[in-house]
Amino acid sequence: MLKSHSCGELNKNHIGAKVTLAGWVDRRRDHGGLIFIDLRDREGIVQVVFNPETSKQSHKIASEMRSEYVVRVSGEVAPRPPGTENPKLVTGEIEVIVQDTEILNPSKTPPFYISEDTEVEESLRLRYRYLDLRRARMRKNLLLRHQVVRFIRHFLDAKGFIEIETPILIKSTPEGARDYLVPSRLYPGKFYALPQSPQQLKQLLMVAGVEKYYQIARCFRDEDTRADRQPEFTQLDLEMSFIEEEDVLNLLEELFTSMVETIKPDCGLIKPFPWLTYAEAMERYGTDKPDLRFGLEVKDLTDIVAQSDFSVFRSALAGGGKVKGICAPGCAGYSRSQLNELNKLVQDLGAEGLVTMPLAASAGSLDDLTLEMVRSVAAKFLTLDQVREIAKRLGADTGDLLLIIAGKSELVDMALDELRREMGHRLKLDDPHLFAFAFIVDFPLLKRSEEGLWEPMHHPFTAPRDEDVPLLDTTPEKVQAKHYDIICNGCEIGGGSLRIYTAELQRKIFKLLGYSDGEIKERFGHLLKAFDYGAPPHGGVALGIDRIVMLLAGEETIREVIAFPKTQEAADLTFNAPSPVAEEQLAELHLYLREER
Repeated sequence: MLKSHSCGELNKNHIGAKVTLAGWVDRRRDHGGLIFIDLRDREGIVQVVFNPETSKQSHKIASEMRSEYVVRVSGEVAPRPPGTENPKLVTGEIEVIVQDTEILNPSKTPPFYISEDTEVEESLRLRYRYLDLRRARMRKNLLLRHQVVRFIRHFLDAKGFIEIETPILIKSTPEGARDYLVPSRLYPGKFYALPQSPQQLKQLLMVAGVEKYYQIARCFRDEDTRADRQPEFTQLDLEMSFIEEEDVLNLLEELFTSMVETIKPDCGLIKPFPWLTYAEAMERYGTDKPDLRFGLEVKDLTDIVAQSDFSVFRSALAGGGKVKGICAPGCAGYSRSQLNELNKLVQDLGAEGLVTMPLAASAGSLDDLTLEMVRSVAAKFLTLDQVREIAKRLGADTGDLLLIIAGKSELVDMALDELRREMGHRLKLDDPHLFAFAFIVDFPLLKRSEEGLWEPMHHPFTAPRDEDVPLLDTTPEKVQAKHYDIICNGCEIGGGSLRIYTAELQRKIFKLLGYSDGEIKERFGHLLKAFDYGAPPHGGVALGIDRIVMLLAGEETIREVIAFPKTQEAADLTFNAPSPVAEEQLAELHLYLREER
Protein backbone atom coordinates (compact mmCIF):
# COMPACT_ATOMS: atom_id res chain seq x y z
CA MET A 1 0.00 0.00 0.00
CA LEU A 2 1.13 3.53 -0.73
CA LYS A 3 -0.32 4.66 2.60
CA SER A 4 -0.42 3.29 6.14
CA HIS A 5 -3.60 5.06 7.25
CA SER A 6 -6.56 6.89 5.75
CA CYS A 7 -6.79 10.62 6.35
CA GLY A 8 -10.10 10.40 8.19
CA GLU A 9 -9.11 7.76 10.73
CA LEU A 10 -6.38 9.70 12.55
CA ASN A 11 -7.10 11.10 16.01
CA LYS A 12 -5.30 11.99 19.24
CA ASN A 13 -4.68 8.30 19.96
CA HIS A 14 -2.25 8.34 17.03
CA ILE A 15 -0.08 11.15 18.46
CA GLY A 16 3.56 10.20 18.10
CA ALA A 17 2.89 7.60 15.41
CA LYS A 18 4.72 7.59 12.09
CA VAL A 19 2.20 7.58 9.25
CA THR A 20 2.13 7.66 5.48
CA LEU A 21 -0.90 9.24 3.82
CA ALA A 22 -1.99 9.67 0.22
CA GLY A 23 -4.84 11.66 -1.26
CA TRP A 24 -5.89 14.93 -2.88
CA VAL A 25 -5.01 18.48 -1.88
CA ASP A 26 -8.29 19.87 -0.59
CA ARG A 27 -6.94 23.28 0.49
CA ARG A 28 -3.49 24.85 0.65
CA ARG A 29 -2.47 27.75 2.88
CA ASP A 30 1.00 29.32 2.73
CA HIS A 31 1.81 31.26 5.90
CA GLY A 32 5.22 32.30 4.74
CA GLY A 33 7.32 29.89 6.72
CA LEU A 34 4.82 27.10 7.24
CA ILE A 35 2.65 25.57 4.53
CA PHE A 36 -0.60 23.92 5.63
CA ILE A 37 -2.44 21.47 3.40
CA ASP A 38 -5.77 19.81 4.08
CA LEU A 39 -5.26 16.33 2.65
CA ARG A 40 -8.39 14.49 1.57
CA ASP A 41 -9.17 10.88 0.79
CA ARG A 42 -12.40 8.89 0.81
CA GLU A 43 -12.50 8.66 4.61
CA GLY A 44 -12.00 12.32 5.43
CA ILE A 45 -9.57 15.23 5.77
CA VAL A 46 -6.49 15.80 7.91
CA GLN A 47 -4.21 18.80 8.17
CA VAL A 48 -0.57 18.23 7.21
CA VAL A 49 2.16 20.77 7.98
CA PHE A 50 5.30 21.45 5.95
CA ASN A 51 8.01 23.10 8.05
CA PRO A 52 11.30 24.00 6.33
CA GLU A 53 13.11 23.32 9.61
CA THR A 54 11.81 19.75 9.53
CA SER A 55 12.39 19.10 5.82
CA LYS A 56 13.48 21.77 3.34
CA GLN A 57 12.90 19.42 0.41
CA SER A 58 9.33 18.61 1.45
CA HIS A 59 8.62 22.30 2.06
CA LYS A 60 9.89 23.10 -1.45
CA ILE A 61 7.70 20.41 -3.02
CA ALA A 62 4.70 21.64 -1.02
CA SER A 63 5.12 25.10 -2.48
CA GLU A 64 4.34 23.56 -5.89
CA MET A 65 1.18 21.79 -4.74
CA ARG A 66 -2.22 23.10 -5.76
CA SER A 67 -5.85 22.04 -5.32
CA GLU A 68 -6.60 18.46 -6.44
CA TYR A 69 -2.96 17.45 -6.81
CA VAL A 70 -2.55 13.80 -5.82
CA VAL A 71 0.20 13.64 -3.21
CA ARG A 72 1.81 11.32 -0.71
CA VAL A 73 3.22 12.42 2.65
CA SER A 74 5.06 10.72 5.49
CA GLY A 75 5.45 12.19 8.94
CA GLU A 76 4.55 12.16 12.60
CA VAL A 77 1.13 12.76 14.13
CA ALA A 78 1.23 15.67 16.59
CA PRO A 79 -1.35 17.59 18.62
CA ARG A 80 -2.42 20.89 17.16
CA PRO A 81 -1.20 23.94 19.08
CA PRO A 82 -3.75 25.07 21.70
CA GLY A 83 -6.41 27.31 20.19
CA THR A 84 -5.96 26.01 16.62
CA GLU A 85 -8.13 22.89 16.96
CA ASN A 86 -10.91 22.47 14.37
CA PRO A 87 -14.07 21.00 15.94
CA LYS A 88 -15.66 20.65 12.47
CA LEU A 89 -13.21 17.87 11.57
CA VAL A 90 -13.01 14.42 13.13
CA THR A 91 -9.24 14.86 12.86
CA GLY A 92 -9.40 18.43 14.18
CA GLU A 93 -7.32 17.79 17.31
CA ILE A 94 -4.21 16.63 15.46
CA GLU A 95 -2.00 17.36 12.47
CA VAL A 96 0.78 15.55 10.65
CA ILE A 97 4.27 17.09 10.65
CA VAL A 98 5.59 16.10 7.22
CA GLN A 99 9.08 14.65 6.92
CA ASP A 100 8.87 13.38 3.34
CA THR A 101 6.50 13.98 0.42
CA GLU A 102 6.02 13.48 -3.29
CA ILE A 103 3.59 14.65 -5.93
CA LEU A 104 2.03 11.55 -7.46
CA ASN A 105 0.08 13.47 -10.10
CA PRO A 106 -0.57 17.17 -10.67
CA SER A 107 -4.02 18.49 -11.60
CA LYS A 108 -5.36 21.18 -13.86
CA THR A 109 -7.54 23.79 -12.20
CA PRO A 110 -10.95 22.09 -11.77
CA PRO A 111 -13.96 23.67 -13.54
CA PHE A 112 -15.69 24.12 -10.17
CA TYR A 113 -14.75 24.16 -6.50
CA ILE A 114 -14.50 20.68 -5.02
CA SER A 115 -13.65 21.67 -1.45
CA GLU A 116 -16.71 23.92 -1.18
CA ASP A 117 -20.37 22.91 -1.28
CA THR A 118 -21.35 25.63 -3.73
CA GLU A 119 -24.11 25.50 -6.33
CA VAL A 120 -22.80 24.26 -9.67
CA GLU A 121 -24.82 24.02 -12.89
CA GLU A 122 -25.89 20.37 -13.24
CA SER A 123 -24.71 19.83 -16.81
CA LEU A 124 -21.21 20.93 -15.78
CA ARG A 125 -21.28 18.56 -12.82
CA LEU A 126 -22.36 15.66 -15.02
CA ARG A 127 -19.75 16.45 -17.67
CA TYR A 128 -17.07 16.22 -14.97
CA ARG A 129 -18.86 13.66 -12.82
CA TYR A 130 -15.57 12.09 -11.69
CA LEU A 131 -14.74 15.44 -10.09
CA ASP A 132 -18.25 15.98 -8.74
CA LEU A 133 -18.02 12.63 -6.94
CA ARG A 134 -15.00 13.89 -5.00
CA ARG A 135 -17.22 16.45 -3.24
CA ALA A 136 -18.23 15.65 0.34
CA ARG A 137 -21.97 15.60 -0.36
CA MET A 138 -21.63 13.14 -3.25
CA ARG A 139 -19.20 10.90 -1.36
CA LYS A 140 -21.71 10.81 1.47
CA ASN A 141 -24.50 9.81 -0.93
CA LEU A 142 -22.43 7.01 -2.47
CA LEU A 143 -21.60 5.68 0.99
CA LEU A 144 -25.28 5.84 1.99
CA ARG A 145 -26.24 3.87 -1.12
CA HIS A 146 -23.66 1.23 -0.23
CA GLN A 147 -25.03 1.03 3.32
CA VAL A 148 -28.61 0.63 2.07
CA VAL A 149 -27.78 -2.18 -0.36
CA ARG A 150 -25.59 -3.93 2.21
CA PHE A 151 -28.41 -3.70 4.79
CA ILE A 152 -30.93 -5.15 2.33
CA ARG A 153 -28.69 -8.10 1.53
CA HIS A 154 -28.04 -8.94 5.18
CA PHE A 155 -31.73 -8.54 6.07
CA LEU A 156 -33.02 -10.80 3.30
CA ASP A 157 -30.29 -13.36 3.82
CA ALA A 158 -31.44 -13.70 7.43
CA LYS A 159 -35.00 -14.23 6.14
CA GLY A 160 -33.97 -17.15 3.92
CA PHE A 161 -33.95 -15.40 0.56
CA ILE A 162 -31.60 -16.46 -2.24
CA GLU A 163 -29.96 -13.82 -4.43
CA ILE A 164 -30.17 -14.86 -8.09
CA GLU A 165 -29.10 -12.91 -11.15
CA THR A 166 -31.38 -12.90 -14.19
CA PRO A 167 -30.49 -12.13 -17.83
CA ILE A 168 -30.00 -8.62 -19.18
CA LEU A 169 -30.63 -9.70 -22.78
CA ILE A 170 -34.19 -11.04 -22.98
CA LYS A 171 -37.26 -11.10 -25.22
CA SER A 172 -39.25 -7.93 -25.83
CA THR A 173 -42.58 -8.18 -23.97
CA PRO A 174 -45.05 -5.38 -23.20
CA GLU A 175 -44.78 -4.26 -19.57
CA GLY A 176 -45.94 -0.66 -19.66
CA ALA A 177 -43.03 1.25 -21.23
CA ARG A 178 -40.95 1.15 -24.41
CA ASP A 179 -38.15 -1.40 -24.50
CA TYR A 180 -34.53 -0.70 -25.32
CA LEU A 181 -33.77 -3.04 -28.22
CA VAL A 182 -30.42 -4.74 -28.91
CA PRO A 183 -29.85 -6.09 -32.45
CA SER A 184 -28.42 -9.60 -32.76
CA ARG A 185 -25.37 -10.13 -34.99
CA LEU A 186 -25.87 -13.90 -35.05
CA TYR A 187 -29.58 -13.71 -35.83
CA PRO A 188 -30.02 -10.98 -38.48
CA GLY A 189 -33.27 -9.07 -38.20
CA LYS A 190 -33.92 -10.27 -34.64
CA PHE A 191 -33.53 -8.36 -31.42
CA TYR A 192 -32.98 -8.80 -27.73
CA ALA A 193 -34.56 -6.35 -25.30
CA LEU A 194 -33.13 -4.94 -22.11
CA PRO A 195 -35.46 -5.87 -19.22
CA GLN A 196 -37.89 -3.28 -17.90
CA SER A 197 -37.89 -5.49 -14.82
CA PRO A 198 -37.23 -9.18 -14.12
CA GLN A 199 -41.02 -9.72 -13.74
CA GLN A 200 -41.52 -12.88 -15.80
CA LEU A 201 -38.10 -14.22 -14.83
CA LYS A 202 -38.85 -14.10 -11.12
CA GLN A 203 -42.20 -15.76 -11.71
CA LEU A 204 -40.40 -18.55 -13.55
CA LEU A 205 -38.07 -18.86 -10.54
CA MET A 206 -41.14 -19.45 -8.38
CA VAL A 207 -42.24 -22.20 -10.79
CA ALA A 208 -38.71 -23.56 -10.39
CA GLY A 209 -39.26 -23.99 -6.65
CA VAL A 210 -36.88 -21.26 -5.42
CA GLU A 211 -39.65 -19.97 -3.07
CA LYS A 212 -37.71 -16.90 -1.81
CA TYR A 213 -35.76 -14.89 -4.37
CA TYR A 214 -34.28 -11.42 -4.48
CA GLN A 215 -31.98 -9.43 -6.73
CA ILE A 216 -30.48 -5.95 -6.82
CA ALA A 217 -31.54 -5.68 -10.44
CA ARG A 218 -30.62 -3.28 -13.21
CA CYS A 219 -33.72 -2.27 -15.21
CA PHE A 220 -34.19 -0.29 -18.42
CA ARG A 221 -37.11 1.73 -19.75
CA ASP A 222 -37.13 3.97 -22.79
CA GLU A 223 -39.36 6.66 -21.35
CA ASP A 224 -39.14 10.35 -20.56
CA THR A 225 -37.01 11.16 -17.53
CA ARG A 226 -38.01 13.19 -14.49
CA ALA A 227 -36.74 13.80 -10.95
CA ASP A 228 -37.39 10.22 -9.81
CA ARG A 229 -36.98 8.41 -13.13
CA GLN A 230 -33.97 7.42 -15.27
CA PRO A 231 -33.60 5.32 -18.45
CA GLU A 232 -31.62 2.79 -16.41
CA PHE A 233 -32.24 2.31 -12.73
CA THR A 234 -31.77 -0.15 -9.90
CA GLN A 235 -34.49 -1.94 -8.02
CA LEU A 236 -34.78 -4.51 -5.27
CA ASP A 237 -36.67 -7.32 -6.96
CA LEU A 238 -38.27 -9.75 -4.54
CA GLU A 239 -40.60 -12.73 -4.94
CA MET A 240 -42.05 -15.38 -2.60
CA SER A 241 -44.17 -18.48 -2.97
CA PHE A 242 -47.08 -19.67 -0.82
CA ILE A 243 -47.83 -16.22 0.62
CA GLU A 244 -50.65 -13.71 0.93
CA GLU A 245 -50.59 -9.91 0.60
CA GLU A 246 -50.10 -9.36 4.31
CA ASP A 247 -46.96 -11.50 4.31
CA VAL A 248 -45.30 -9.22 1.76
CA LEU A 249 -46.37 -6.01 3.49
CA ASN A 250 -45.27 -7.23 6.93
CA LEU A 251 -41.87 -8.08 5.48
CA LEU A 252 -41.57 -4.63 3.89
CA GLU A 253 -42.57 -2.86 7.10
CA GLU A 254 -39.93 -4.77 9.04
CA LEU A 255 -37.31 -4.07 6.34
CA PHE A 256 -37.86 -0.31 6.22
CA THR A 257 -38.39 0.12 9.94
CA SER A 258 -35.11 -1.60 10.75
CA MET A 259 -33.34 0.15 7.84
CA VAL A 260 -34.27 3.65 9.01
CA GLU A 261 -33.58 2.88 12.66
CA THR A 262 -30.15 1.46 11.73
CA ILE A 263 -28.95 3.81 9.00
CA LYS A 264 -30.77 7.03 10.02
CA PRO A 265 -31.17 6.62 13.80
CA ASP A 266 -31.61 10.37 14.35
CA CYS A 267 -34.71 10.50 12.15
CA GLY A 268 -38.31 9.94 13.16
CA LEU A 269 -40.49 7.16 11.79
CA ILE A 270 -44.27 6.83 11.82
CA LYS A 271 -45.21 3.27 12.79
CA PRO A 272 -47.00 1.03 12.34
CA PHE A 273 -47.27 1.89 8.65
CA PRO A 274 -50.84 2.98 7.80
CA TRP A 275 -52.83 1.15 5.12
CA LEU A 276 -54.90 3.27 2.73
CA THR A 277 -57.11 1.98 -0.04
CA TYR A 278 -56.52 3.48 -3.47
CA ALA A 279 -59.99 5.08 -3.35
CA GLU A 280 -59.34 6.55 0.11
CA ALA A 281 -55.96 8.01 -0.91
CA MET A 282 -57.45 9.62 -4.02
CA GLU A 283 -60.40 11.02 -2.06
CA ARG A 284 -58.35 12.47 0.82
CA TYR A 285 -55.21 13.58 -1.01
CA GLY A 286 -55.89 13.54 -4.76
CA THR A 287 -53.02 11.10 -5.36
CA ASP A 288 -52.09 7.48 -4.71
CA LYS A 289 -48.74 8.57 -3.23
CA PRO A 290 -49.62 11.24 -0.65
CA ASP A 291 -47.14 12.86 1.72
CA LEU A 292 -48.45 11.79 5.12
CA ARG A 293 -46.09 13.91 7.19
CA PHE A 294 -48.89 16.48 7.37
CA GLY A 295 -52.66 16.83 6.92
CA LEU A 296 -54.07 19.54 4.62
CA GLU A 297 -56.50 16.96 3.26
CA VAL A 298 -58.44 17.50 0.06
CA LYS A 299 -62.20 17.84 0.46
CA ASP A 300 -64.94 17.68 -2.16
CA LEU A 301 -67.04 20.85 -2.14
CA THR A 302 -69.18 20.02 -5.17
CA ASP A 303 -72.43 19.58 -3.25
CA ILE A 304 -72.00 22.86 -1.36
CA VAL A 305 -71.40 25.03 -4.43
CA ALA A 306 -73.70 23.16 -6.82
CA GLN A 307 -76.33 25.91 -6.65
CA SER A 308 -73.93 28.86 -6.63
CA ASP A 309 -73.96 31.51 -9.36
CA PHE A 310 -70.16 31.60 -9.59
CA SER A 311 -69.37 30.93 -13.26
CA VAL A 312 -66.09 29.12 -12.51
CA PHE A 313 -67.94 26.53 -10.45
CA ARG A 314 -70.98 26.32 -12.71
CA SER A 315 -68.99 25.67 -15.89
CA ALA A 316 -66.87 22.99 -14.21
CA LEU A 317 -69.91 21.16 -12.88
CA ALA A 318 -71.75 21.49 -16.19
CA GLY A 319 -68.87 19.64 -17.82
CA GLY A 320 -69.10 16.80 -15.31
CA GLY A 321 -66.20 18.12 -13.21
CA LYS A 322 -65.63 18.63 -9.51
CA VAL A 323 -64.93 21.46 -7.07
CA LYS A 324 -62.39 20.56 -4.38
CA GLY A 325 -60.13 22.41 -2.01
CA ILE A 326 -57.68 22.45 0.88
CA CYS A 327 -57.10 24.75 3.83
CA ALA A 328 -53.78 26.54 4.38
CA PRO A 329 -53.78 27.32 8.11
CA GLY A 330 -52.71 30.81 9.16
CA CYS A 331 -52.25 32.04 5.57
CA ALA A 332 -55.15 34.50 5.30
CA GLY A 333 -52.61 37.32 5.26
CA TYR A 334 -50.95 36.13 2.05
CA SER A 335 -50.07 39.02 -0.25
CA ARG A 336 -51.36 39.39 -3.80
CA SER A 337 -47.97 38.28 -5.18
CA GLN A 338 -48.00 35.16 -3.01
CA LEU A 339 -51.50 34.28 -4.19
CA ASN A 340 -50.41 34.87 -7.79
CA GLU A 341 -47.53 32.40 -7.28
CA LEU A 342 -49.99 29.73 -6.16
CA ASN A 343 -52.32 30.51 -9.04
CA LYS A 344 -49.47 30.17 -11.53
CA LEU A 345 -48.49 26.83 -9.97
CA VAL A 346 -51.88 25.27 -10.69
CA GLN A 347 -52.20 26.92 -14.09
CA ASP A 348 -48.84 25.48 -15.15
CA LEU A 349 -50.32 22.07 -14.34
CA GLY A 350 -53.26 22.68 -16.65
CA ALA A 351 -55.90 23.97 -14.23
CA GLU A 352 -57.98 27.00 -15.25
CA GLY A 353 -56.97 28.81 -12.08
CA LEU A 354 -57.09 28.91 -8.31
CA VAL A 355 -59.96 30.34 -6.27
CA THR A 356 -58.56 31.85 -3.06
CA MET A 357 -60.71 32.69 -0.04
CA PRO A 358 -58.83 34.24 2.91
CA LEU A 359 -60.86 34.24 6.12
CA ALA A 360 -59.93 37.39 8.01
CA ALA A 361 -58.43 36.73 11.42
CA SER A 362 -60.20 39.84 12.74
CA ALA A 363 -63.51 37.95 12.64
CA GLY A 364 -62.56 36.03 15.76
CA SER A 365 -64.62 32.99 14.81
CA LEU A 366 -66.58 31.61 11.86
CA ASP A 367 -69.81 32.64 13.56
CA ASP A 368 -68.64 36.27 13.50
CA LEU A 369 -67.44 36.09 9.91
CA THR A 370 -69.12 38.32 7.32
CA LEU A 371 -68.82 38.22 3.53
CA GLU A 372 -66.96 41.54 3.66
CA MET A 373 -64.23 39.76 5.65
CA VAL A 374 -63.61 37.28 2.82
CA ARG A 375 -61.34 38.92 0.22
CA SER A 376 -62.39 36.74 -2.72
CA VAL A 377 -64.20 37.22 -6.00
CA ALA A 378 -66.02 33.96 -5.27
CA ALA A 379 -67.56 35.42 -2.12
CA LYS A 380 -69.65 37.74 -4.28
CA PHE A 381 -71.53 34.73 -5.66
CA LEU A 382 -71.80 32.67 -2.47
CA THR A 383 -74.01 33.07 0.55
CA LEU A 384 -72.48 33.48 3.99
CA ASP A 385 -73.83 30.04 4.94
CA GLN A 386 -72.08 28.51 1.93
CA VAL A 387 -68.77 30.15 2.86
CA ARG A 388 -69.06 28.93 6.43
CA GLU A 389 -69.99 25.42 5.26
CA ILE A 390 -66.98 25.33 2.91
CA ALA A 391 -64.71 26.49 5.74
CA LYS A 392 -66.06 23.86 8.13
CA ARG A 393 -65.66 21.06 5.62
CA LEU A 394 -62.04 22.09 5.00
CA GLY A 395 -61.39 22.25 8.74
CA ALA A 396 -60.67 25.98 8.52
CA ASP A 397 -60.97 28.81 11.00
CA THR A 398 -60.56 32.54 10.78
CA GLY A 399 -57.02 33.47 9.77
CA ASP A 400 -56.85 30.56 7.35
CA LEU A 401 -56.70 30.56 3.55
CA LEU A 402 -59.06 28.39 1.49
CA LEU A 403 -57.62 27.17 -1.82
CA ILE A 404 -60.21 25.81 -4.28
CA ILE A 405 -59.92 24.37 -7.80
CA ALA A 406 -62.74 23.51 -10.19
CA GLY A 407 -62.51 21.40 -13.33
CA LYS A 408 -62.19 17.83 -14.54
CA SER A 409 -61.77 15.48 -11.61
CA GLU A 410 -58.38 14.06 -12.63
CA LEU A 411 -56.93 17.52 -13.26
CA VAL A 412 -58.31 18.91 -10.01
CA ASP A 413 -56.80 16.02 -8.04
CA MET A 414 -53.39 16.43 -9.70
CA ALA A 415 -53.30 20.20 -9.15
CA LEU A 416 -54.43 19.97 -5.52
CA ASP A 417 -51.83 17.29 -4.84
CA GLU A 418 -49.07 19.63 -6.06
CA LEU A 419 -50.63 22.59 -4.26
CA ARG A 420 -50.87 20.59 -1.05
CA ARG A 421 -47.18 19.63 -1.29
CA GLU A 422 -46.24 23.26 -1.96
CA MET A 423 -48.16 24.52 1.07
CA GLY A 424 -46.75 21.71 3.23
CA HIS A 425 -43.29 22.90 2.23
CA ARG A 426 -44.05 26.59 2.74
CA LEU A 427 -45.50 25.92 6.17
CA LYS A 428 -42.50 23.69 7.04
CA LEU A 429 -44.77 20.70 7.67
CA ASP A 430 -42.65 18.37 5.50
CA ASP A 431 -40.14 17.54 8.22
CA PRO A 432 -36.99 16.27 6.43
CA HIS A 433 -36.10 14.19 9.48
CA LEU A 434 -39.38 12.26 9.51
CA PHE A 435 -40.22 9.26 7.34
CA ALA A 436 -43.92 8.59 6.78
CA PHE A 437 -44.27 5.22 5.06
CA ALA A 438 -47.66 3.82 4.08
CA PHE A 439 -49.21 1.03 2.02
CA ILE A 440 -51.75 1.74 -0.72
CA VAL A 441 -53.99 -1.27 -1.42
CA ASP A 442 -57.13 -2.29 -3.31
CA PHE A 443 -56.18 -0.81 -6.67
CA PRO A 444 -58.42 -1.33 -9.68
CA LEU A 445 -57.10 -4.17 -11.84
CA LEU A 446 -57.75 -2.33 -15.12
CA LYS A 447 -58.16 1.16 -16.52
CA ARG A 448 -59.23 2.57 -19.86
CA SER A 449 -56.59 3.82 -22.27
CA GLU A 450 -57.08 7.04 -24.24
CA GLU A 451 -58.34 4.86 -27.10
CA GLY A 452 -60.94 3.31 -24.79
CA LEU A 453 -59.21 -0.07 -24.52
CA TRP A 454 -58.56 -1.96 -21.31
CA GLU A 455 -55.00 -1.80 -19.98
CA PRO A 456 -53.52 -3.03 -16.69
CA MET A 457 -53.29 -0.58 -13.80
CA HIS A 458 -50.00 -2.27 -12.81
CA HIS A 459 -48.99 -5.03 -15.23
CA PRO A 460 -50.84 -7.92 -16.90
CA PHE A 461 -49.54 -10.54 -14.43
CA THR A 462 -51.33 -9.03 -11.41
CA ALA A 463 -53.99 -11.27 -9.90
CA PRO A 464 -57.56 -10.03 -9.44
CA ARG A 465 -59.25 -10.53 -6.10
CA ASP A 466 -60.79 -13.99 -6.03
CA GLU A 467 -64.30 -12.71 -5.40
CA ASP A 468 -64.03 -10.32 -8.37
CA VAL A 469 -63.00 -12.87 -11.01
CA PRO A 470 -66.63 -13.36 -12.25
CA LEU A 471 -66.80 -9.58 -12.91
CA LEU A 472 -64.17 -9.93 -15.65
CA ASP A 473 -66.97 -11.14 -17.93
CA THR A 474 -69.46 -8.41 -17.05
CA THR A 475 -67.99 -5.27 -15.42
CA PRO A 476 -64.17 -5.36 -15.59
CA GLU A 477 -63.95 -1.80 -14.26
CA LYS A 478 -65.18 -3.05 -10.88
CA VAL A 479 -62.48 -5.69 -10.48
CA GLN A 480 -59.98 -4.98 -7.74
CA ALA A 481 -56.41 -6.23 -7.87
CA LYS A 482 -54.20 -7.97 -5.34
CA HIS A 483 -51.85 -5.07 -5.87
CA TYR A 484 -50.10 -2.84 -3.35
CA ASP A 485 -47.73 0.13 -3.37
CA ILE A 486 -45.41 1.33 -0.65
CA ILE A 487 -44.97 5.08 -0.44
CA CYS A 488 -42.87 7.44 1.68
CA ASN A 489 -43.02 11.22 2.02
CA GLY A 490 -45.03 11.64 -1.17
CA CYS A 491 -42.93 9.30 -3.28
CA GLU A 492 -43.83 5.84 -4.56
CA ILE A 493 -40.83 3.69 -3.68
CA GLY A 494 -42.21 0.35 -4.73
CA GLY A 495 -45.10 -1.66 -6.04
CA GLY A 496 -46.03 -5.28 -6.18
CA SER A 497 -48.81 -7.80 -6.24
CA LEU A 498 -49.86 -11.37 -5.90
CA ARG A 499 -49.49 -12.90 -9.35
CA ILE A 500 -51.71 -14.92 -11.61
CA TYR A 501 -50.37 -18.47 -11.48
CA THR A 502 -52.79 -20.46 -13.67
CA ALA A 503 -52.60 -20.47 -17.47
CA GLU A 504 -56.40 -20.27 -17.77
CA LEU A 505 -56.79 -17.01 -15.81
CA GLN A 506 -53.66 -15.47 -17.33
CA ARG A 507 -54.91 -16.21 -20.85
CA LYS A 508 -58.28 -14.67 -19.93
CA ILE A 509 -56.59 -11.43 -18.81
CA PHE A 510 -54.51 -11.30 -21.99
CA LYS A 511 -57.66 -11.69 -24.10
CA LEU A 512 -59.38 -8.91 -22.14
CA LEU A 513 -56.40 -6.66 -22.89
CA GLY A 514 -56.93 -7.26 -26.60
CA TYR A 515 -54.22 -9.80 -27.42
CA SER A 516 -55.02 -12.35 -30.09
CA ASP A 517 -54.30 -16.06 -29.59
CA GLY A 518 -51.28 -15.69 -31.86
CA GLU A 519 -49.90 -12.71 -29.93
CA ILE A 520 -50.40 -14.51 -26.63
CA LYS A 521 -48.48 -17.52 -27.87
CA GLU A 522 -45.69 -15.42 -29.39
CA ARG A 523 -45.20 -13.03 -26.49
CA PHE A 524 -46.14 -15.07 -23.43
CA GLY A 525 -46.13 -18.70 -24.49
CA HIS A 526 -43.09 -19.49 -22.37
CA LEU A 527 -44.85 -18.26 -19.21
CA LEU A 528 -48.17 -20.01 -19.88
CA LYS A 529 -46.31 -23.23 -20.66
CA ALA A 530 -44.52 -23.00 -17.30
CA PHE A 531 -47.82 -22.52 -15.47
CA ASP A 532 -48.94 -25.92 -16.80
CA TYR A 533 -46.21 -27.62 -14.77
CA GLY A 534 -47.31 -26.86 -11.23
CA ALA A 535 -46.87 -23.14 -10.55
CA PRO A 536 -47.27 -22.25 -6.86
CA PRO A 537 -49.24 -19.23 -5.59
CA HIS A 538 -46.70 -16.43 -5.46
CA GLY A 539 -46.21 -12.69 -5.26
CA GLY A 540 -43.65 -10.05 -4.62
CA VAL A 541 -42.59 -6.46 -4.99
CA ALA A 542 -40.11 -4.22 -6.81
CA LEU A 543 -38.57 -1.38 -4.79
CA GLY A 544 -36.69 1.55 -6.28
CA ILE A 545 -33.22 1.57 -4.74
CA ASP A 546 -32.49 4.99 -6.25
CA ARG A 547 -35.65 6.50 -4.78
CA ILE A 548 -35.05 4.94 -1.36
CA VAL A 549 -31.53 6.37 -1.18
CA MET A 550 -32.79 9.74 -2.49
CA LEU A 551 -35.27 9.96 0.39
CA LEU A 552 -32.76 8.86 3.02
CA ALA A 553 -30.21 11.36 1.68
CA GLY A 554 -32.74 14.20 1.61
CA GLU A 555 -32.09 14.85 -2.07
CA GLU A 556 -34.58 16.18 -4.61
CA THR A 557 -33.68 13.88 -7.53
CA ILE A 558 -32.33 10.38 -7.97
CA ARG A 559 -29.53 11.80 -10.11
CA GLU A 560 -27.83 12.86 -6.88
CA VAL A 561 -27.54 9.27 -5.63
CA ILE A 562 -26.49 7.59 -8.90
CA ALA A 563 -22.78 7.55 -9.69
CA PHE A 564 -23.13 8.30 -13.42
CA PRO A 565 -26.73 9.34 -14.19
CA LYS A 566 -28.29 10.54 -17.40
CA THR A 567 -29.58 14.08 -17.80
CA GLN A 568 -33.23 15.10 -18.03
CA GLU A 569 -32.84 14.55 -21.78
CA ALA A 570 -31.48 10.99 -21.21
CA ALA A 571 -27.96 11.93 -22.26
CA ASP A 572 -24.69 10.81 -20.67
CA LEU A 573 -22.50 13.91 -20.62
CA THR A 574 -19.43 12.15 -19.25
CA PHE A 575 -19.21 9.73 -22.21
CA ASN A 576 -21.18 11.91 -24.64
CA ALA A 577 -23.73 9.17 -25.22
CA PRO A 578 -25.78 8.31 -27.16
CA SER A 579 -23.38 8.78 -30.06
CA PRO A 580 -22.98 7.61 -33.67
CA VAL A 581 -21.30 4.27 -34.38
CA ALA A 582 -19.11 3.21 -37.26
CA GLU A 583 -20.65 1.96 -40.50
CA GLU A 584 -18.74 -1.31 -39.98
CA GLN A 585 -20.57 -1.93 -36.70
CA LEU A 586 -23.94 -1.32 -38.32
CA ALA A 587 -23.06 -3.63 -41.19
CA GLU A 588 -22.15 -6.45 -38.78
CA LEU A 589 -25.62 -6.10 -37.27
CA HIS A 590 -27.30 -6.00 -40.70
CA LEU A 591 -28.60 -2.49 -39.97
CA TYR A 592 -28.65 0.71 -41.95
CA LEU A 593 -29.78 4.20 -40.99
CA ARG A 594 -32.55 5.79 -42.99
CA GLU A 595 -32.50 9.55 -43.31
CA GLU A 596 -35.49 11.36 -41.87
CA ARG A 597 -37.70 13.05 -44.42
